[in-house]
Amino acid sequence: MASRLQQIEKDESVLLRVTHANLKSFTSDVRFSLQMSVESVKEKLWRKCGTSVNSMCLELYDDSGSKISDLTDNCIPLGFYSPLDGYRLHIIDLDPSSVTSGGWLEDTSLVEKFQISEEAYDKRDDTFRKFKEKLASQNPSAFESKISDNYMEELCANIKVGDRCQVEPGEKRGVVKFVGRAESLAPGFWVGVQYDEPLGKNDGTVKGIHYFDCSPFHGAMVRPDKVKVRFSAPLICFPTLKLQSMLHEIVFFLNLV
Repeated sequence: MASRLQQIEKDESVLLRVTHANLKSFTSDVRFSLQMSVESVKEKLWRKCGTSVNSMCLELYDDSGSKISDLTDNCIPLGFYSPLDGYRLHIIDLDPSSVTSGGWLEDTSLVEKFQISEEAYDKRDDTFRKFKEKLASQNPSAFESKISDNYMEELCANIKVGDRCQVEPGEKRGVVKFVGRAESLAPGFWVGVQYDEPLGKNDGTVKGIHYFDCSPFHGAMVRPDKVKVRFSAPLICFPTLKLQSMLHEIVFFLNLV
């Protein structure tokens, strides 16, 4: 054993994959010095998984999954077991009351939660609800909506579904697909636009509420003051007579060459 320990150089280290018997989703690649004692290895792992040093058993597996040894002696350096990069160090927690037992660290539905009825909650004086009610009674204006439900309604008088439009900033052109209040957005009136190009943020659905149909990234909900209507469809440029003549001359020249 002494000759084996003498072969371990001071700066030698190994990268091991760490797993845990109680934590099925837990896996971590950890680098260890081969000079570390098994007890020091356990202390390092305790900080990562929560299993105490006294309750921790370690098993070493090679890269093919075959078990090499149980690391039972806390005083022996890790290098004694000749681990290589890619080997697996498996943690077993012997404490039945450990934080890792029961599976609740991975499945929060197993955790017992504090519950209180609405009636009991209303009777309490130390809740956030009562604190908010107290502030509202002292300063009602602070809790009133700054934007009315009719905000910018007058600007929608000349905006109709189907109108060609231009949206600022950016002079983005498209078609009006929706005009009205949007429950998933701030109070007031909104205009839904289907852009000619993929310049939008959605497909007509905003925060789970469907307002109109369009292709992905072609839809947007904007305020009426950003919309100008009565714009023509995208222009298609046709060659002028002078340009057509030049093109004929070029084709004629190429035929002569």
